[in-house]
Amino acid sequence: MHVCPLCNGLKVLQKNCQSCQQEMDDNGRLIDFFDDYSPYLEDEDAKLVDGYMNSKKEHICVHVFHCHSCHTEEKVEIKEQNWL
Repeated sequence: MHVCPLCNGLKVLQKNCQSCQQEMDDNGRLIDFFDDYSPYLEDEDAKLVDGYMNSKKEHICVHVFHCHSCHTEEKVEIKEQNWL
């Protein structure tokens, strides 16, 4: 089983905005923004509709980072960790 280290609180990613260099906030999984019910999808099923062709096969969780200073958003691919 693979888990996202950000979703599960195992790691915190500090990312600076490419536009203004201010620290960005992790707003969570990209799939959670699709509709009202998307946060309730199983992780592996959500990866089939996230818009990233290999996210399921390569164990990638896509997160949305937001800059409160200049309102830039960036999608970041997070490599999931093997969890046994």
